[in-house]
Amino acid sequence: MLLIAYRMQHTIAEAMRSVLAQDVPCEIIVSDDSSGDDTLAIAAAIAADYRGPHCITVRSTAHNLGLCAHLNELAELAQGEVLVFQSGDDIAYPHRVARLLQAFVDHPQAQVVGSAVDDIDEHGRLLARRVRGLPARMDQRAFLRRGRMQTVLGASMAVRRELLTGLPPLAGPVEDNMLSLRAALIGECRCLPEALLGYRQHGQNLNQWMFDRSANDYPTYERRNRRVLAMYRHIAADQERCVAARPELPAERRRLALELAAMYRLEADMREALLDRPRHQWLRLIWRGLRHPGLHRKSAERGLKLLLPRRWFGRTGRPRGYLGHP
Repeated sequence: MLLIAYRMQHTIAEAMRSVLAQDVPCEIIVSDDSSGDDTLAIAAAIAADYRGPHCITVRSTAHNLGLCAHLNELAELAQGEVLVFQSGDDIAYPHRVARLLQAFVDHPQAQVVGSAVDDIDEHGRLLARRVRGLPARMDQRAFLRRGRMQTVLGASMAVRRELLTGLPPLAGPVEDNMLSLRAALIGECRCLPEALLGYRQHGQNLNQWMFDRSANDYPTYERRNRRVLAMYRHIAADQERCVAARPELPAERRRLALELAAMYRLEADMREALLDRPRHQWLRLIWRGLRHPGLHRKSAERGLKLLLPRRWFGRTGRPRGYLGHP
């Protein structure tokens, strides 16, 4: 288990207790990404007092890496073939590791196994039960058809270590989509319908930062879209690097991977066009999106924006502090 933390001094103790309560013995690496607060000290004190079946290491990065580079580093340190991700502000249910490992046994082609989660607030109170899941099995065609760019939630993931050590290093701000598409490239993704994790919602979530909906105005809309389109280009580039690194894969998998990369690039280009380009230049991109099964709905919505002034974009009616799906 990789328990990953950055400035989580208020939640790391609860997260560690949930990891130490797993009913399968684990190698546990608690890794602080150079927070500069008390996260590391709290984790070290808990580890020093621990007596039980798990093997626990507490460590820190030499300097702040960001999530993806942090995962690259930890994958080289971990000994197990399966890596279970855990954020320092989430709560794992005691049977989480056992359920994830059984799914890998039941489905040998699985490279990623995630699950639904229970959304909880900053105090641990339930907000929504069994949410953020996907269909039980996702392959490349399913991701192409789905089109919403929604993949297995990174906070819920367990991955085969090969996804990190046997492919080019992750590069970018967010791991979910890259690892899900890597899994589909060389195997498949699985998602369990039961909630195995309390997924904490608060203003410092990476998800909330990326898909910022803190205000219903154009500046927030623009900030959110610039972050997201940059992320989508990182995801497209990652798929292309992985295809280049694995020439032995079947031609059809390589072709579908490049189609997925092209879908992410097109989605990024459409978002950028709405921010920066004259409206007549939107038409070609929107037309391409309308012809893509996975982008049809979003492209139709963007066609309607041709009739609206830019300053109206982002007025969704959602309240300040919205914590729903992106």
